[in-house]
Amino acid sequence: METEPPDLDRPRCSWAQGDPLLASYHDAEWGVPEYDARALWEKLMLDGFQAGLAWVTILRKRDAFREVFAGFDPVRVARFDSSDIDRLVGDARIVRSRAKIAAVIGNARAFLAMRDAGEEFADFCWSFVDRRPIIGDGVTPRTRSPESEALSAALKARGFSFVGPVIVYAWMQACGLVDDHTADCFRGHQGRVA
Repeated sequence: METEPPDLDRPRCSWAQGDPLLASYHDAEWGVPEYDARALWEKLMLDGFQAGLAWVTILRKRDAFREVFAGFDPVRVARFDSSDIDRLVGDARIVRSRAKIAAVIGNARAFLAMRDAGEEFADFCWSFVDRRPIIGDGVTPRTRSPESEALSAALKARGFSFVGPVIVYAWMQACGLVDDHTADCFRGHQGRVA
């Protein structure tokens, strides 16, 4: 089923203007609260791959990432070994950073260790924002927050990597833990208290 292309003239956050793929992602996904543990983990892994790159690069490769990382099923990814890393480093459809690929595998193992210890990933993540989105002021751009710093540190303590406070903040925005739509964005009013 095809979706209609976004109206590129509609006012939206500046980073999503002018590119149909970014506009569609912004309009349908970015900032929408995500509560599914696997989906949260997938998005965190993609944000790790984005470090140092434009987000549109990751969006263009997202289907390939999903394919090569077994649908971002942590159980399957945790079983990847050095031969899988070599295979993925050679796959031009994704970002071929050995360190980032190895991090996803390690992060799958950390995700499962949390689960096995009775710590549900979605509940854990949402606890850092008191289980409700933090609403930005719609004006001040941010790249980190006390919550992203605390969540980053907690993830690292549990064995995650490529989860610095800037990456975690971008992920929190993407997954709706933080609503940072700008005041002039057509989605900026959603959830914002006047």
